[in-house]
Amino acid sequence: MAFQAIIVFTLACLCVPCDGNRKFIEIDRSNDVPKGKSEPVFQEQWITQKLDHFNGADSRVWDQKFLVTETHYRAGGPVFLMIGGEGPINAGWMAMNPGSAWLTYAKKLGALCFMVEHRFYGDSHPTVDLSTENLRFLSSQQALADLAHFRTVIAKQRGLTNSKWVAFGGSYPGALAAWSRLKYPHLIHAAVASSAPLHATVNFSEYLEVVWRALAAENPECPLLVKKAFDTLQERIKDPNNYDNITKDFNLCSKLQIQSEKDRAYILDALADNIMNTVQYNNDNREFEHVLDTNCTIKTVCGVMTDASLGDPYYRFAAFVRLRTITHLLKPCFKDLTYNANLQDLRNTSYSGPHGGGGRQWTYQTCTEFGYFQTTDSPNQPFGGFGLQYHVEQCQDNFNISAKTLYAGIDQTNENYGSYNIRATRIVFPNGSIDPWHALGITSSISDDLPAIFIKGTAHCANMYPARAEDLPQLTLAREHVFQLLQKWLKEK
Repeated sequence: MAFQAIIVFTLACLCVPCDGNRKFIEIDRSNDVPKGKSEPVFQEQWITQKLDHFNGADSRVWDQKFLVTETHYRAGGPVFLMIGGEGPINAGWMAMNPGSAWLTYAKKLGALCFMVEHRFYGDSHPTVDLSTENLRFLSSQQALADLAHFRTVIAKQRGLTNSKWVAFGGSYPGALAAWSRLKYPHLIHAAVASSAPLHATVNFSEYLEVVWRALAAENPECPLLVKKAFDTLQERIKDPNNYDNITKDFNLCSKLQIQSEKDRAYILDALADNIMNTVQYNNDNREFEHVLDTNCTIKTVCGVMTDASLGDPYYRFAAFVRLRTITHLLKPCFKDLTYNANLQDLRNTSYSGPHGGGGRQWTYQTCTEFGYFQTTDSPNQPFGGFGLQYHVEQCQDNFNISAKTLYAGIDQTNENYGSYNIRATRIVFPNGSIDPWHALGITSSISDDLPAIFIKGTAHCANMYPARAEDLPQLTLAREHVFQLLQKWLKEK
């Protein structure tokens, strides 16, 4: 699973269930019910879960939210389980028109569809707040145990014990889908793990390397111009006399304040994210989720960066940030916080706090399980100024998690799930070539029962979104390939 997990600009997850692991993007949730429908085509329900599945002496429980639709279900059909991630579950994934890929498969195969919210995100609150002490119950292992219990209870309640359950997910939930098949093969018959980062790593420097290659594929000069622009920005930001001009150039909401090296890294990371996020979601068909930032593409980036009329590359980059802020994010100015101000927001332990929708929770998971920090430590990328130390120190600042503890947690994740060497059956791994997250996923088939589908020219979770006429032929073929695998696997015992 969209994140520089520490920098969170809004409270809505970038893509749920394809929640991406990079950033949070603004989502308009005012119209989650599909247009033209007077009533939802799904039901919202709740299930009781244990707080700690791995401690029999702990009897505490909580209520987990899920959605269900029987629209396409035919008696004897399979059960599809869409896994939520690091944000509220989005009802757009249950909308019939346009239908996302999993619902298209459900219609063809007569599947009953469930979508389950991840513990600690959205409305699924296992504890009264998000204190660090309570967040120890937030982990992928606990989330997988939630899914196993959900499957067991719902199957018994609805007479689905002998049905074949298929797990779906994108990005972090894509990894959860694969791991649910790995850890609970007696409960999960097959899994579709889209854009799934199966390898945990503290220093995810490969992310920006893919960004470079994605920009170069559009125009070989584009990443070179971005690098020149960012080199200039890094030089100018060293001098306080330039702060007024930088504030104006990038249309910051308040005057730039640099009081520490972390402040400098924070604003550089925030500005670079305008391009990073654009690449990650390039041309993805996300309108059905009500995501605001859908029309800004790599072509937009490179079009602005090669426009000499805008001035030197620095001014072109600033023009792109202004364009994306106003035209695509629909904001009057680019939000500019200091590192300490953002830190205070992240330390707020209320679910209604500035980052209570998912930012604090996901930051904790990156600091304890995954890392995934997109650093500028590689020479083969266009940015600079936010290296590994900056990210690692944030775990200490937010949760008092030391570097030693951080590295140990990431090692344990890879040991527990197998990283790139996952060994299971009936899991398919779709990935896009311009999605930076494919660097942590399976892009070559491990076996006939662990196939990879590497889709040239597509971005994060592209295969999960509704089909459209302008889809690349290879994307259409990838969706059909997944369907053929589902047909085959559902015939197997």
